[in-house]
Amino acid sequence: MCETRHPDIPDLLARNRAWAEARTAIDPGFFKRLVAQQSPPYLWIGCSDSRVPANEIVGLDPGEIFVHRNIANLAPPQDANFLSVLQYAVQVLKVRHILVVGHYGCGGVRAAFENLRLGLIDHWLSPIRALAQARAAELAVLADDTARLDRLCELNVLAQVENVSTNPFVVDAWAAGADLTVHGWCYSLADGLVTDLGARVDGSHSSLPAR
Repeated sequence: MCETRHPDIPDLLARNRAWAEARTAIDPGFFKRLVAQQSPPYLWIGCSDSRVPANEIVGLDPGEIFVHRNIANLAPPQDANFLSVLQYAVQVLKVRHILVVGHYGCGGVRAAFENLRLGLIDHWLSPIRALAQARAAELAVLADDTARLDRLCELNVLAQVENVSTNPFVVDAWAAGADLTVHGWCYSLADGLVTDLGARVDGSHSSLPAR
C-alpha cells in the first residue's frame, strides 16, 4: 500500500528557514514591519480544519488578518477564548471587518447533523445539533445528504453572524461610532472559492438572508 509521506520535524524547521529566507529576499523589510506592530483590518472566525488556511484563501500576508479558529467556526457567547479574541480585535486592534467563515464538508457540522457521539466535542457542537433540529423540515426536502450538510454549514454561519452582531463588545463598538461590519461566508474545499452568503451587519444596517 502506498503511504503519503509527511514532513518530519527537522523537515518543517528546514522549510521554515527556506520560507523566511525567500520572504526576506523578496521583501527585506517584511519581518521588521511585523515586529513593529500588528494592525490588521480583518478578524477571521473560522474552522480549525487544516484545509482552510485563512491567510492563503484570501491572499493576505501574515499581519494582515487576525484569526480565531475552532471546531465548526462557532461564536458562542459563553466561550472565554472566543470572547477574548473578539474583545481584543474590536477594542484594541479596531478591526473594520469580522468575517465569519464556514466551509462546505465541515466534519463538525456533519457530526452534529448525524448526531454522532465523539466525547467532549459533543457539548461544543450542541448549538449546531439544535439548529439542525430546528430546521429539520427545510433540510429534509433537499436532494441528498450532501445538499443538506451544505445548507446546514450555511445556516451555521448565519447563526454565528447573529451571535457576533449581538455581542456586547460589537454592539458597544457600534454605539461608539466604530466603522465595523460583520460578514458571513462559506468556503468550498472542492474549488477553493468563497461564497458570500449575503450576511452583512454594521451599526446602522443589517442584511441577513432569511433563516
